[in-house]
Parts: sequence; C-alpha cells; structure tokens
Amino acid sequence: MSEVDAPRGRTCSRTPCFRISRSRSGRSRTLRSVALLTSGVLVLPVLAGCTSEEGGSEAVAVPADIGHAGRNQVEQGGTLRWAVDSVPTTLNAFQADADAATARVAGAVLPSLFTLDQRGRPQLNPDYLESAELVDREPKQVVLYKLNQEAVWTDGREIGAPDFVAQWRALSGKDSAYWTARNAGYERIENIERGKNDLEVRVTFARPYADWRSLFSPLYPKETMGSPASFNDGARTELPATAGPFALQKIDSDDGTVTLVRNPRWWGEPAKLDSLVLRAVPRERRAAALATGAVDLAEIDRGVADRIAVAHKDTGGGSGPGAASAEAGESGGGAQQERSSGEEAGGDGLLARERGDAGPTRFSSDRTALRGFVVRKSLEPAYTQLALNGESGPLADERVRRAVVRALDRRELAETVLKPLGLPAKPVGSHLALAGQPAYADSSGALGGQDTAEAQALLADAGWTREGARSAESGTKAGPEKSPAAGSPAAESPAAGSSPSAQSPAAGSSPTAQSPAAGSPSAQSPAAQSPSAGGSPPAGGSGAPGASQSPPPAAGGARPGAAGAAAPGAGGDDKPGAARPAAAPLGSDGDKAKPEAYRREGGVPGAYAPVGTRAPGRNPVAGPLGKDGKPLSLRFVLPSGPGSEVLRTVGERIRRMLDGVGIRTEVKKVAEDSFFKDHIASGHYDLALWSWPATAYPATDARPIYAKPEPATDGSLLVEQNYTRVGTDRIDQLFDEAVSELDERKARDLMKQVDARIWAAAASIPLYQRPELVAAKRDLANAGAFGFSAPRYQDIGFVKAKPAHGAGPATAE
Repeated sequence: MSEVDAPRGRTCSRTPCFRISRSRSGRSRTLRSVALLTSGVLVLPVLAGCTSEEGGSEAVAVPADIGHAGRNQVEQGGTLRWAVDSVPTTLNAFQADADAATARVAGAVLPSLFTLDQRGRPQLNPDYLESAELVDREPKQVVLYKLNQEAVWTDGREIGAPDFVAQWRALSGKDSAYWTARNAGYERIENIERGKNDLEVRVTFARPYADWRSLFSPLYPKETMGSPASFNDGARTELPATAGPFALQKIDSDDGTVTLVRNPRWWGEPAKLDSLVLRAVPRERRAAALATGAVDLAEIDRGVADRIAVAHKDTGGGSGPGAASAEAGESGGGAQQERSSGEEAGGDGLLARERGDAGPTRFSSDRTALRGFVVRKSLEPAYTQLALNGESGPLADERVRRAVVRALDRRELAETVLKPLGLPAKPVGSHLALAGQPAYADSSGALGGQDTAEAQALLADAGWTREGARSAESGTKAGPEKSPAAGSPAAESPAAGSSPSAQSPAAGSSPTAQSPAAGSPSAQSPAAQSPSAGGSPPAGGSGAPGASQSPPPAAGGARPGAAGAAAPGAGGDDKPGAARPAAAPLGSDGDKAKPEAYRREGGVPGAYAPVGTRAPGRNPVAGPLGKDGKPLSLRFVLPSGPGSEVLRTVGERIRRMLDGVGIRTEVKKVAEDSFFKDHIASGHYDLALWSWPATAYPATDARPIYAKPEPATDGSLLVEQNYTRVGTDRIDQLFDEAVSELDERKARDLMKQVDARIWAAAASIPLYQRPELVAAKRDLANAGAFGFSAPRYQDIGFVKAKPAHGAGPATAE
C-alpha cells in the first residue's frame, strides 16, 4: 500500500494554503497519520456511549501473527532485509515529514519508555524503566520515573534527567525556533528535575495530563534536542548517540538502504541479528523483490499473498502460519477484486499478467522462490472510514448525512474486504478505539443500522424528493438528445443516474488483492499521524501520538431528521457553523401515499437471489431525488493508484447502496499524490474513503481529527485534521475533560460520550479494521503482522536449522 502525505499543522479550507501554526485557541498540536488504503464515530435521548448489538468492550482483538519462537530457538547472527516504502527523509520522529521508516529506525535504536501490547495497552518497558508512577495528584500532578541503572547511550553516558529536560524544552511549543510537528502533553509540563539520585526523574505538570505515558517515547539524547540547529537539521540525517538493541550504522540514499547493527553497549538481552537492513522497495515491486531474494520481510497486498499461496499449492503445501491461501480468496462468496482492462487480479492471473516477455521459465523460478515465504496476517491498528464533507452542499444538512449512513450496510462492506482473508469481518463501532482495547465500545447505535425507509424519510424531511428532481427533468428534450453530452459529469461518471441493475460484472465484488497501509501503526512515528487513503498508516505501534460532530436530535427522543430539529448555525454550542436548508414538511416528497411495502421495498444492492426468483419491479425509493430542480448528487473522490483496488471496490458498493435511496454519486478517481493535498485537505469532495490509525491515547491523538473548525483571521477555515469540517463545542469540551481526567475509568466514560456524539454528527463513518498481510521467510521468527504490539527487535532472527534427520526446513511457528 502506498503512503499518502496529509497536510501537517494548519489546514485552510477551500484554499491551497497549508501553513504551520503552533496552536489554536490554546490547544496543543498533535498530528495523526492518514493511511491511503491502497492494498488498500446519533442521537439517543442521552449520548453517553451507547453500545449496539455488534458488541462492546468485550470484543476480542485479532492476535499478532509473527512466527513466535523462544530466544533459545533463534540462531545468533545473520542479516534481515526488511522492505520499507522509502528511505526516511528524517530521523527525527517529531518532525512533520517523519514517516514509517523513521519510526522503524527509532523503534530499534532509541528508548521507548512505554510500548503497546497486543491489545493496544501501554506497558512499561523494563529495558529502560524500573518504575513510572503517578505519585501526586494535588496540588499538581507529579510523575516519578525510576530509570534502569544500566541504561546508557552509545557514547557511554547514562540516560537521565538532562535528556528529559532537553526533549521537554524542544517540544513544549514555547520556542518557535524548534520546527516541531506536535507538542501535545509537553506543553502541560511545568518542571522536570532530578530526583533523589541520578536514576530518578520527577516531572511536574502545570495542568493534569491523563496521557502522560505517551511522553518521552521515543526519547532522544540531549545532544539532539538541545538546540534548534541539531533538532531541525542535524537529526534529519544522523543521531549522535542512540540507546537501543541496534545502533545506526549508515544511510545510503543512493542504494535505498538504512543499515542498523547490533549495539555493543546494549545492556538488555542482545539482539539475535548481526544487522537489520531497511530496504526501500515500492509496493508494486514487492513480489519481484521477494522472488529474487532482495528482501526477507515485506508488507504485501492481496495479489502477492495469492501468488505465494499458488506457489505453495503447486507442491500441495500451505503457505505457512496465518497464510492467506488461494482457497480463502475463493470462499468470499465468489467475489473478485476490481479488475482493470479485463485482467485478473490474483493467483495465476497475476502471474500471467506480470510474465510479459520473460516466458514461463522465469516465472517457474519465481514460484519456486516464493515457496520459501509464508504470509502472516492480522488486523492493523487502523480503520477505514467513509468521510462526509459537511462544510457546504447537501451534506451541510445533518439529515442528509444521516440518510447516507442509514443507506449503508457496514457489515457487507466489512465482509467484502475481510471475509476472503479469513479475518473477522465485524464493522468497527468506535472512532476512538478498536476491538480488544480497554476503551472500545460500539457506539454505532447512536445512528442506527441500515434502513432504506428511514434514509428516504430523512431525505424527504430535508426537502430532497422525486418531485424536486422532476422539475429539472421537465426541461430536458425527449429522445436521444436527452442523453448527457459527452464529457459531462453525468456521462463520465458511472454512478450518476445509473441504477443498481446496470452495473458491470466486477462492480461491488469482493477484492482479491489488497495491500496493507504504508507501514503498520506498530512502527508509527509519534510525530505525526496522517490519514491514509487506501493504505496503512505509518508503522509504529507503541504510543504514536495521535471529530467532527453535528447536533444531537431534539430532546425527547425525536426521530433523527424529524421536522423541528434545530438547524446548524441556529445557535447553541453543539451546532456546526454552516447553515442548512429549512426542513420540508414530513412526507412532502409525494411518496407518503404509497403503500408501506413499496417504501420499504428493495433489498441491499448487490444481494444474491435464489435461482428462479422473479426480477424485481421498479422501486420508487431508488428514483433520483432533487430539490428546486437541482438533483441530489455527491462528489465521491477515490484514489486511482494500482494499489487502491480495495478502496475502489468498497467505493463502488457504497455508490450502489446510495443509489438505492435516490442519492447519486459522481465518482472521481484521482492520483494518490494529490488525493489529500488537492481534494481532502482543500475540501474539494463530498464523500471519500481513507484510514486513521488507532491509538492508546485517543484523548490526545483524536482531538485534532474531530475538533470543531474555527475561522482564521484571513477568512479561511482552520480545520486542523478535521477534514469533514463538522464539529461541536461539546465534543471539544469532552475531549478537554478526558485528557485532564486522571481516573482511568472516568476518562474512558468521557471518551465513550465523545464517540457517541461523533457518531451523531454523521460525518465520519468507521467501516472496517484494515487487514495486515506480511510476507516473511519461512524460518524468520518473531516478525510479521504485529497488529498493535510493538516489535521486540532484539528477539527477531532466524530459527536454528533442524538436525539432518529432521523433516523439512526450519519454520517459525
């Protein structure tokens, strides 16, 4: 999956200005990564974290699949070649252009005081800390760190208070000479001092900070953080000292490699590998790199996973623990990945397509080489969402946004992506946590599930009716001249005006190839989390730093969208600023007199009927809608890259679901490098698909994504990372309360309230947790699909060879 850069810092709506600002309204700045999926959170009478029947906090996380082996089973020595998307542009994880490779290097060579376990919970790292405790709450919060007495930098100096102080001063936001990507948490610190001895560090906070465990991970030496010059420029290409199981040896931009070697001063369990080489390999070249032996470990898409499965199938064997088998691809209801130019996407079709003029000999050799790999799979700590831009147009009306949501079958969309891989296919129920995390609760009940009749009622209440569309049609000419002109949006968009029955065979089918996002959040940089369109977020699962709302319905449990609901901009602190059209009288769409069976007729688009079932009649609900002669049509922006097949397949299913309630979409496929910059950040879209990484610290990391946009002094709209441009004062207030609440149970309750209000706003709709597919050498242990858990770099290595009389090659279980 490819990584798509999202605008950092200040994002100005409707204009191409992407200026960096330190904060707004006193808010600390933290950025979250957006992953472009190129493989590939209602209103209740009380919005208090309501859960739906999809399951609440008891939901179970999918475990990591890393070929676990005990250290005594792992060979000492060897080199692991690990594919990354690119050589890091900076080694400073707190700069705006830090990426997955930056986080991978930082994780191996720098201290992380807390790392994440398989359930996304922060755990104290004993390699660096003996303890870290909240010792005072009143009058001020005080955290006492007791350092591992053996912990030293590679220059021999002990890790201590001077390193904490230098990092605090660099990231506090008080000195604008430091070009930082975030200062969340650090700006709340009042003082850092030595404790009773050199191994104790006391951190006193001016304001309470619940997410204090997110701080100082990674921790840089004072030589890096001590001056703006070393922070801004020096740390981009070199680190004067490190303190991890590996040390940085060199960066070779020409060769596209970063070489890490075993740290001779490391005090913990020594690294099994002699060296770890991060090699830049574009996603589309991963299969070739694996087949030629250029890499031993690589995140891959579904197509490459199928090739590995086919290679194993030739010998009658499986593709290893957690492999995505060819059979898995055939069990997804006969669905296939979106096809391009009639070519097959997976298995033998992929082999045939890529063979070109090389002939069968080379590809026979490739198959043989691919048998040396297994596919390890899990779910990434990231979810794909449908974003609805509520700044202007039809989606500025909360009722229209809710109608879009009620038209969607989220379970069907999740199954489209995950079921063929044999992974749990439950839709994500929270914007702020994922299944297995302590804070997870399914709050989707605040909006309700798929309901065509309710969606139609909401649209009618907002004034979008078939009569409104007819007033536009009445001015068109009869006969052939009625067709849209060539080159018009209606002619170019397969969505516009099309009916669900007129789809291409591939439309809406399950993907057979999907690529994980660029880097897994398990290696994600704390510097910045940016959205990912079709791919994975930056890697770095241990504590990476990282909502838009509209008003809840009227008190008394009124149906969402009912007449009398307050319009945005009508006042109150829970209203988005944009005004929306006044509600039309309920039933004014002319369908009120139709039989109830007609209004509820029409199953989920794409459903399969038994042989012999009569063709469905015309469904009045599926007709085009309009208002005052203007048709209801939404711009649906999707990435067009070769790794974005999954997003486009999901997008096509969404298009058909919306068509079923009378909402037309104009699908626009754009280049991945312009997806965020030219469309999402600038607000030139109505609907879009991208992904957000999950986090252990949602009160800190999710705030910029859902903060209420504010007008800037130049007239632009300051949206931070809230690209849906929908938010409320109440959501901001709840985030503020949660991030200052030191009682973990109370803080979780506050976050559930936040999530319910985000769902109620109907601007960000979580769909599914992204799959994580990783190709690994059969004998590679303790590496693969990490899920939430942070890699233990010192444990990664190759399984010891079995005795000569053993059966087959060594394999990591």
